[in-house]
Amino acid sequence: MDQAELEQPQRAVDHEMRERFGAGAVQRAVLLRPGDDPGIEPGQLMVRVFLPSPGEEEDYEQALAAWRDAHQAGMDALRRELSLHLPAVRLLEFTFDDADAATPRILMPDDGSLAAEQLSGREIVTTALALLRANYVFPELADRAAAAVEARLAAGEYDHLDEITLTELVTSHLREVCDDKHLALRLGGGPGPGGGGPGGPGPGPGPGGPGPGPGGRGRQPWAGPDGPKDHESRRLAMRQMGRLDNFGIQRVERLDGNVGYLDVRRVPVPANAGPAISAAMELVAGSYALIIDLRRNGGGAPEGVVYWCSHLVDEQPPTHFNDIFRADTGETYQFWALPYVPGPRYLDRPVYVLTSSRTFSGGEDFAYTLQALGRAQVIGETTGGGAHPTRPFPISAAVHIAIPFARSINPVTGTNWQGTGVVPDVPVPQEQAYDVAYAAALRYVLARDELFPPIADGAREALAALPGTEPPAAAEASAVTG
Repeated sequence: MDQAELEQPQRAVDHEMRERFGAGAVQRAVLLRPGDDPGIEPGQLMVRVFLPSPGEEEDYEQALAAWRDAHQAGMDALRRELSLHLPAVRLLEFTFDDADAATPRILMPDDGSLAAEQLSGREIVTTALALLRANYVFPELADRAAAAVEARLAAGEYDHLDEITLTELVTSHLREVCDDKHLALRLGGGPGPGGGGPGGPGPGPGPGGPGPGPGGRGRQPWAGPDGPKDHESRRLAMRQMGRLDNFGIQRVERLDGNVGYLDVRRVPVPANAGPAISAAMELVAGSYALIIDLRRNGGGAPEGVVYWCSHLVDEQPPTHFNDIFRADTGETYQFWALPYVPGPRYLDRPVYVLTSSRTFSGGEDFAYTLQALGRAQVIGETTGGGAHPTRPFPISAAVHIAIPFARSINPVTGTNWQGTGVVPDVPVPQEQAYDVAYAAALRYVLARDELFPPIADGAREALAALPGTEPPAAAEASAVTG
């Protein structure tokens, strides 16, 4: 499990602290596991909330009592949220950041009032396996993986585990059989199978997109049944959230030598991100070459990949990008370049795509599609290898399982990048990919006829300033103009 997923529970706790208490009311909260404190038993967790130190004329007992009187409603709400969304947090403690063992504290154990909504580890695993068998894209593989986990369940390997440990362990055991990085038991209830969240089926009858992979953006912490119910409300909520990171478009830049640069961290649906994507493409429309940086792209929707790639190919003849086969219905959905995009298309100029081992899912779709069409040259590292569209299935308010339910089929290669990753045309360590691509773009620019002198001067200076950019095999990154 990647570092971002391991840090999710602490981020969720931090989110709840901001929701329940005003600025300055608490200093910080820490999520403690067995071994961190002698009071935590196996299978349990503790959240310890540190309060600001009392004033000089106020002792700890008085300060703690006054704080409790002012924040009792927030304390009760936090206790309820923990009991519902992270039931293993049996103990919630409030004390002072500079406290020692004798400092007073408030301890709020789980009172059992939500026991009916808290599934045992055995119930969670059993439900997850039923969902896996009913929905995984490869039924025979699902049976094998489920049988292997059932044997471990019968042997007691999942007894007395907290949700964090349980989800990590079951995920690793499922992947031992399936070798599928999209398949995971995760914290958070998640939207239902009909939801339109990241990785869900989205609007209309289509199959939805590859869900967020490692490093990618997913749901908000503990988002679940209490979130917006109808599709339009969810879409609007996602649009509002998308604006906070500019729909994954981290940077749009014109580099010296008139080379365009796009740093794209995720690929949202165009119903939300379309205007931002078109605006980014408008800003690089006058460049002589384009670098698309997907080294930190963790995934997104196939419709978003279609929208991005449609800006890079001509409308005629129509370009067939991808197919997605749904195992549950036997239907195949085709994805073609859009006949219309706002603004100019980026044609007859080279495109370089940067990748790393962190590039995953929808980011891989982006790179693989352009590479297969010969429209872009991929420079960097082999990507993560997750080609199966995925959606979350809720098990409880605390846990859901992400299940790949379909598979991609590229019309050019007849296959996809599952397990193999996107293999770059120019393999270099990801930290060198930018320099290699930029050098190739600058050489292309300098080879142009009738180059405006200031641009030529800038290109020569930029090329001279780059460190050694010759890839290990001395293969020159060549221009792909489409």
